[in-house]
Amino acid sequence: MNDIKDTKSVGARINMVLTYAVMIFFTVMAIYPLLWLVMNSFKTTTEFQMNKLGFPKDWVLVNYKDAWIRGKFPRLILNSFIYTGITTVATLVFSFMAGFAFAKIPNRATKYLHGSFVIGLLLTLQSIMVPLFLIINWVGLYNTSLGVLIPYIGIAMPMGIYLGTEFIKSIPDALVESARIDGATYLKIFISIIVPMAAPVAVTVAIMTVTGTWNEFMLINILTSSDALKSLPVGVQKFAGALSSDFGKQFAALVIGLVPMLVFYLTFRKEITKGVAAGAVKG
Repeated sequence: MNDIKDTKSVGARINMVLTYAVMIFFTVMAIYPLLWLVMNSFKTTTEFQMNKLGFPKDWVLVNYKDAWIRGKFPRLILNSFIYTGITTVATLVFSFMAGFAFAKIPNRATKYLHGSFVIGLLLTLQSIMVPLFLIINWVGLYNTSLGVLIPYIGIAMPMGIYLGTEFIKSIPDALVESARIDGATYLKIFISIIVPMAAPVAVTVAIMTVTGTWNEFMLINILTSSDALKSLPVGVQKFAGALSSDFGKQFAALVIGLVPMLVFYLTFRKEITKGVAAGAVKG
């Protein structure tokens, strides 16, 4: 019996060692590229070409100053915050209001309306860029903030409506019926009952919308021509052109573009984990 216990104990230890080894390996694989990027952002181009893996001999802080000024990052970061904030709030409000109607308000047209929204999940951005550009230009919204926000919200809503509808379906109908008997309007029911109960999946939708909007590059590049309306990814992309040979400033620009999303994750990591876990299941 003791030999069996010792064998199980040794097996458990080996399993634990292997598990930690795999976790450490993937952790290093995830962290090292970030450290490499930050490390090389403080090098001159010459030093980077001579020493791509080592620490910089002289920490060139001016790379960040030059990248910040040349990339016009203050304005671009502000634009990204505006686009991301408005898109996220509008997507949550419209998606969950529509999800509530589709899930709890019976109507013959519900099935077809829901399908017309959800079919948006099957469309790729590349397939709608040209018609979207033509429509935005035709209605006179080209090179305007509104011409960027409307497509952003429209593109984010199909996933929000799908997740919101499926989650709200799991909320007992008795709650809605009881509130209706007590004289509550659908708006009151939505605000007082649906919104608090759907908070977990709303976090999931918010996370997806924030990351998708903040990192979006192609659409804003074709819907705007003025630098004053561009977003952060466009500013980072500038350093892949004429300044592509200046590696220090290019890496500094990439770090500047990376920091906001890194801060977002570190600040809301617990909410992100809970939201993804709650949004992964129905109800």
